Amino acid sequence: MLVTQLHTLVNSVTKEVLGETVVLNEDLSNVVDLGTAIFDADQTDNYVKKLVDHIGKVVFVNRSYSGSVPTVLMDSWEFGSVLEKISTELPDATENKSWDLTDGESYNQDTFKAPKVVAKFFTSKVTFEIQMSFTEMQLKSAFSSKEQLNGFVSMLHTSVENSLTVKLDSLIMRAINNMIAETINADTTGVKAVNLLSGYVAETGATLTADRAMTDKDFIRYATFMISIVSDRMTKVSKLFNVGEQARFTTKDLQNVVLLSNFSNASSTFLVSDTQNPDKVTLPKHEVVPYWQGSGIDYSFNSVSTIDVKTSASNVVKQSGIIGIIADRDAVAVANMDRRTTVAYNARAEFFNNWFKADSQYINDLNENFVVFYIADSAE
Repeated sequence: MLVTQLHTLVNSVTKEVLGETVVLNEDLSNVVDLGTAIFDADQTDNYVKKLVDHIGKVVFVNRSYSGSVPTVLMDSWEFGSVLEKISTELPDATENKSWDLTDGESYNQDTFKAPKVVAKFFTSKVTFEIQMSFTEMQLKSAFSSKEQLNGFVSMLHTSVENSLTVKLDSLIMRAINNMIAETINADTTGVKAVNLLSGYVAETGATLTADRAMTDKDFIRYATFMISIVSDRMTKVSKLFNVGEQARFTTKDLQNVVLLSNFSNASSTFLVSDTQNPDKVTLPKHEVVPYWQGSGIDYSFNSVSTIDVKTSASNVVKQSGIIGIIADRDAVAVANMDRRTTVAYNARAEFFNNWFKADSQYINDLNENFVVFYIADSAE
């Protein structure tokens, strides 16, 4: 085992800590062990130089990843594959003849008036699987006990579950991103896809650009106000808040509010923490995402706030500055999720093949309320 003398380094470190010298360049190459992929066979003891060093402790990287995506899961069902969604339009009012009676006139009551009913069918399903092979007998020579072997196998199972979680979380975000893109592509009024920056500039006359908006207290206050206002407006029946222009309303308890972490924290930091009545500037109850599509290589606001997709309707949409959505519970959903594992034993080579499978339906209903909030300069 390599043992390095550090008396020179620790003496100079002590002087730095006590303020007796300036900050010095330090060589840490022999202090911090970064580990090696292969254990060198020539690692021997420091006494007789003949005894091979033994592994004293085995630690498995076995940390479960729970994921963090908005709650859009629907119930699953065992039989059948198609989701049928039936809705009806609001019927029109007609004249009430009870208050317009004329002597000798006949009043026909036998006219049939059929309701206007629409049925939508969601028929597609996506699937993938992860394969991993497991052995037991061949691994026994690598560990000192049954507990260590079980710990190793448990780590492998956890890695598969973590991989499934990452992939399923990503698909859930893609379902949300597709709805965002379809809404931005279809909106022409600024009611369903709300450019908060252009609204702020129009109302205040301020000269503010998108790259500075997230640190401007006045804009953050305006954006917080507008998101809360739209949340209230969506509780009333309207055709303005969905692409299909259907008469819909979304009560507060059926609203999925999802905000980008940058904006949610900006509102808390610049407003709530600096306000005498913080309850007056609080955002609606919401979930937070660190990004919509990905972090990029730098986690910059432009990276985390951007989507760049070709939608299910073949619309190509690239939009940056997205800071939040308010979605009806039925607008974006993941339905009929089925996770299962199939196993096969190979008797000749003595190993198990496991296939971890996941099936689910990712649903966007453009007839349900969905509003996108974003920040963009007027030219975008």
